[in-house]
Amino acid sequence: MAYSSSSDWVDRLEREGELLRIREPACVDLEIAAAADLESKSVQGGKALYFEKPVARDGRAYSFPVLINGYGSAKRMAMALGRERVEEIGNEVGALVKAKPPAGLSEAWDLLKKGLELRHARPVSVGRGECQEVVHRVEDGGEGLGQIPVLKTWPKDGGPFLTLPQVITEDPETKERNVGMYRMQVLGPWEAALHWQLHKVGARHGKKYREMGKPMPVAVALGGDPANAFAATAPLPDGIDEYMFAGFLRKQSVGFVPAVSQPIRVPADADFVIEGTVDPAGDPVNEGPFGDHTGFYTPVDKYPRFRVTAITHRKNAIYPATVVGKPPMEDFWLGSASVRILLPVLKMNFPELVDLALPAEGVFHNLAFVSLKKQYPYQAFKLMHGLWGAGQMMFTKMIVAVDAEVNVHDTGEVLFYLGANVDPERDMIFIKSPCDSLDHATTFPNVGSHVGIDATRKLPGEGYVRGWPEECRTTPEAAERAKELLAVARKAAR
Repeated sequence: MAYSSSSDWVDRLEREGELLRIREPACVDLEIAAAADLESKSVQGGKALYFEKPVARDGRAYSFPVLINGYGSAKRMAMALGRERVEEIGNEVGALVKAKPPAGLSEAWDLLKKGLELRHARPVSVGRGECQEVVHRVEDGGEGLGQIPVLKTWPKDGGPFLTLPQVITEDPETKERNVGMYRMQVLGPWEAALHWQLHKVGARHGKKYREMGKPMPVAVALGGDPANAFAATAPLPDGIDEYMFAGFLRKQSVGFVPAVSQPIRVPADADFVIEGTVDPAGDPVNEGPFGDHTGFYTPVDKYPRFRVTAITHRKNAIYPATVVGKPPMEDFWLGSASVRILLPVLKMNFPELVDLALPAEGVFHNLAFVSLKKQYPYQAFKLMHGLWGAGQMMFTKMIVAVDAEVNVHDTGEVLFYLGANVDPERDMIFIKSPCDSLDHATTFPNVGSHVGIDATRKLPGEGYVRGWPEECRTTPEAAERAKELLAVARKAAR
């Protein structure tokens, strides 16, 4: 199903008992973020939080409420995408790419793109946009970004940051759109810093504009259908428009209107749209520090200055935010959904792949667990190398491979086989590769080493000569009888 607005999404959350309203005034400086941090670490992610009365540090009241932790559970993640379970979308994606077996991962992505287009997911132009009910232009003065209840999350953050922005850019030559979720530090009423890492498509677009000596138009959408922001986080390859993917998820094309101050189109259902430019000749600005999803502060670094030319919004706009930090947090559920949805594409290219998990403790880029049907020596290493070459998986520092029957979503079970099946010298490989810019452990920024650990049963061809032992397991009959005996005992003890 498609949601017409953030208000529509909030109404659904409330009907389903997934929303907690905070009616007392709450400060955008640390207080709201602290509440979201606490709630996100509750059982199964807690509730979505709706702050009706956000206030500034000086007590000034904002006109817009704040929604946070909206994606923060398996149930809410599925609700946001209009399904009972996120895995349903994975099955739909699998069906799109199964018509013709792909020769490689790039061909699998091409098949997915064509399948999305056939599902009428391509964005469309509409006559008007609720996102432009109210228009503020820089030449008119006013509060600018100061009217939005942007949160400061952690005490040593460099300032308030937009944390759920859909940053829209276009390639100046091909006009292909990219939508990325790049955090934005508010520097003043009409300017911000755009944190797009050098590996990101937005940074590539910026480089082209810089080489052409032209100002780069940028639009930042906030809110609207929750599928839009999710699509901005998904690790899609070049050529797949994130809003086309959102249209597939919501089963309805995303409607677009022209921006009011820049030559770029924006989603009509957004709650806020921030329009502006990046000056290709301008000096970068200091951005940060920022308490990131790694659980550590990322240091001050240089990033592009974004000059705001207009801000538009709905009359009843809701400001969407999230908190990142030491897991588990809301972003874990977003990342997990991406894995479940896009796993069928990986399976098409790696037929031995059974399942993949990014445990919360690994904060996405640090750790991946994969299970595989192993048929020949060193197949686990072959799979690892393939995954490191698959888009943003190149940032994964550690991959642990286990046998097909191991549940990769049970960290304790994976750790058991990691300890039981691994001879470190024989079963570990190291490579040099690009690393996440947020990784503080590498000696130099953006580059470092990755390790693959083969925790599968070893075959003779892998240098193992002792004869692999059999695991201790009881019989199915004994297991069933044990359940009966315990059930009778517990009933009698009541």
